[in-house]
Amino acid sequence: MLQSKASELGGEVIDLAIQPDHGHLNCSFQPTLAPHQIMHRLKGFTAHALRREFPALNTGLPNLWTRSYYISTAGPVSAATVRRYVDAQKARR
Repeated sequence: MLQSKASELGGEVIDLAIQPDHGHLNCSFQPTLAPHQIMHRLKGFTAHALRREFPALNTGLPNLWTRSYYISTAGPVSAATVRRYVDAQKARR
């Protein structure tokens, strides 16, 4: 779902690591969308799709995901360094 929505928004998912209480998403987008807009759209899309597919998630809570997130740009860090970090998070499961 994330890859599909990211592509629709003009970006790409490079890597993803899921933890029990959060996820690490390494992605690339053009600077036409602000980071908060990207997260809002990714979380909103996945929440709607998951609740449609899994009715048990319709618990009466207003949101499936929290509004919180942490975003950082890679800056001078290489793509390989970011990829190693995300891979290390996968190993921590």
